[in-house]
Amino acid sequence: QVHLVESGGGSVQAGGSLRLSCAASGYIVRNIYNNMRLGWFRQAPGKEREGVAAISSSAGTTWYRDSVQGRFTISQDNANNTLYLQMNSLKPEDTAMYYCAAGRSPTGAWWAELEYNFWGQGTQVTVSS
Repeated sequence: QVHLVESGGGSVQAGGSLRLSCAASGYIVRNIYNNMRLGWFRQAPGKEREGVAAISSSAGTTWYRDSVQGRFTISQDNANNTLYLQMNSLKPEDTAMYYCAAGRSPTGAWWAELEYNFWGQGTQVTVSS
């Protein structure tokens, strides 16, 4: 059963913008107001996966890694069961596979992968200089 499906990746030049979408279904939709945390992670070739941004589905609180603060915006549209990541002023170092994730009743750090129970398949973002 597929719970999260990402889209919106692509290739852009440095300084450009992309908006990633993540369509949620099943358990996530049924529990979207029950203290779930939704996040975006990325993994560049040869590097560990890292947290990019996250949002509390009920409170709307957001978190960002320092390197994307002010350039990326995470948001959710519960009416359409979709999570977004608006990425502006993209840099070559933003090149990576981007994954959305959802966690039930998280208690730890927003960037910790163990806090997330559901993962999408990923969408590729490539930024050229």
